[in-house]
Amino acid sequence: MKKQLLLFAFSALALSSCQDDDIQAYEMDMMKGEWKTSKTEVISGKDDKTVIETDVPSGCSAKNITEYRTDYYTSYTAYTGTGADCQVSYKSEGTYEYDTETKNLIIKYDNDSSRKYQVVVLTSSEMKLKQMFGNIDQDGDQVIDYTYISYKR
Repeated sequence: MKKQLLLFAFSALALSSCQDDDIQAYEMDMMKGEWKTSKTEVISGKDDKTVIETDVPSGCSAKNITEYRTDYYTSYTAYTGTGADCQVSYKSEGTYEYDTETKNLIIKYDNDSSRKYQVVVLTSSEMKLKQMFGNIDQDGDQVIDYTYISYKR
């Protein structure tokens, strides 16, 4: 009886750890690739719904790309210029960590500090991150407001 219980416990542990690995691989597979910022919003911390400010990239900044790979590499490429004459102005490279349970995404670009986000939406064509650093009260209600960044493929 003890052997069966022990076997059952190890089987349950093995199956649950495989399931976590499968979820991690699945979500990282959805995350991999190049993403363009579709909008940045500041949302009220009081109700987590009221939009205080929205910024939609235009011109050359609409070409900015954030890339994720399944080997935990990430990069951000920024474009500047006038009209249709857009050139790469800089590229930052680094690494990231992603936790499927907490949905925490920690990005560490070279020569920069780690920056924490929470993945709010992740599909094959859309990703939305909640910025978990540097947020301030922007509407004067004494409650910290949060920046959300939406990406599209």
